[in-house]
Amino acid sequence: MTQQEISEDVRKIVERQLGLEDYASAHSTPLPPLLQELVAETEREMGLRAAMLSGHVQGSFLQTLVASLRATRVLEIGMFTGFTALMMAEALPEDGRLITCEIDPAAISFARRFFERSQHGGKIEVREGPALETLQSLEGPFEFVFIDADKGNYVNYYEAALPLLSDGGLIVADNVLWMGQVLDPQSDDARAIVAFSEHVTRDERVVNVLINIRDGLMLIRRR
Repeated sequence: MTQQEISEDVRKIVERQLGLEDYASAHSTPLPPLLQELVAETEREMGLRAAMLSGHVQGSFLQTLVASLRATRVLEIGMFTGFTALMMAEALPEDGRLITCEIDPAAISFARRFFERSQHGGKIEVREGPALETLQSLEGPFEFVFIDADKGNYVNYYEAALPLLSDGGLIVADNVLWMGQVLDPQSDDARAIVAFSEHVTRDERVVNVLINIRDGLMLIRRR
């Protein structure tokens, strides 16, 4: 096989994968108009950082997990512009609570504009500042924890969140495939993600599974 033929095969694989992602999105419950607007505004205002936004399918998956657990308290570590916070808040009961940690004032300001317009925004409490400091101030239990912040602290976030997790609760960590770089980690972030995944897999307190949704999600539950 020539290099040109290999390149063509790779192009077809990438196109097929993108097509499958579009197909999955098209066959999932559509986003409500407010969240469609949030996605569009994030892409317009945040430039390249908009790639940090969780997608339609991933957001719907998280929402489904929260609903299936019948969670009343959710902890999010890393909010960005509020997409996943609003998706998960929709699955909470009226008296449910979602605490979300974010360090970027611009992202917080952006997200709050949409929280104020959402019927579910009142369930969300934003904690501004370093997440590890926030975690030290919280009391459990939380039925669901979503980790999607700076990758170098993933192990620290996990260790801080696990004592706050309820019996039968679930921790989900995002970006555990890190754009495929986990297979040959060269960057600090890729190495941090590999270290996190190995740390959790060795942890006898939990059972975990890594699934290939978008950039990879790891689901973690207590034994």
